[in-house]
Amino acid sequence: MIKRREFITLIGSAAAAWPLAARAQQPAMPVVGFVSAGLPDAPLIAGFRKGLNEAGYVESQNVTVEYHWLEGQFDRLSALMADLARRRVAVIATPAGILASQAAKAATTTIPIVFSVGEDPVKLGLVDSLARPGGNATGINIFTVEVTAKRLGLLHDLVPKSVRIAVLVNPANAPIAETTLRDIPEAARAFGLQIHIVNASTNREIEAAFAALVREQADALFVAGDAFFNSRRVQLATLAAHYRIPAAYALREAVEAGGLMSYGADRADMYRQVGVYTGQILKGAKPADLPVLQSSKFEFVINAQTARLLGIEVPNALQLLADEVIE
Repeated sequence: MIKRREFITLIGSAAAAWPLAARAQQPAMPVVGFVSAGLPDAPLIAGFRKGLNEAGYVESQNVTVEYHWLEGQFDRLSALMADLARRRVAVIATPAGILASQAAKAATTTIPIVFSVGEDPVKLGLVDSLARPGGNATGINIFTVEVTAKRLGLLHDLVPKSVRIAVLVNPANAPIAETTLRDIPEAARAFGLQIHIVNASTNREIEAAFAALVREQADALFVAGDAFFNSRRVQLATLAAHYRIPAAYALREAVEAGGLMSYGADRADMYRQVGVYTGQILKGAKPADLPVLQSSKFEFVINAQTARLLGIEVPNALQLLADEVIE
């Protein structure tokens, strides 16, 4: 016969073991390898999490997200993607990065990839077609290249007397540099503008580039839509203000940092869409069956304070056209 005290001890021991047993039976949460070429950015993270939530996933509750922010250091990509592939994460999400998306595709043919790129993903070799990607990758095209002419035109409208335009590109990010150099001359000819190319892949080279464009007597600066430049947006805005150079950027964050104007895709919404597709794949959808999305939300942002400092009067028509005028 078991005594009452021994019985209570047995029950207590069994009860203590139940949570451990329950935890042991619960499957491990899927891990998403999130790789961005830029800087950590709260609105972008919030957009990605919102997309995951729309698909039924809440970070730290039923999914784990490993965030990797490259800050324009593309030489880290190969080793990082190889590590994610070796550990067999559930999904690799590569918002805002052609090189990151291509590195992921080179590292694995089986782990699902959700990308965001600024060029045709078929030409980049990421998918077979937009409607039926066919492999292990899908995502969104944000048309970085297609909006080049539009952004240059808006800069010309804002600074109509500008003739000589310096174009800043990063040779270390070959896909963006090459497409910018390919498309900007035709756009410039349409507006009767002269183009001068300056290169920079480091902080020191950015400083040298500004010294060069001043020597060349450039009237304005067109900054390519590059992750490294976005990570150095405060430096760029500070130098542009110091040298009194009107500058156009691809991303609104540069204007918030003091740049004159930007025109490009709504990045928070793009990160949300990457999050939605990531969640859908976690639920069982196959990348091969998820059509590549086409970005439809673009933002034109002007910094009115910077315009005043540069002695630029923003026409009413442009103020009305802008999605936001930062005072």
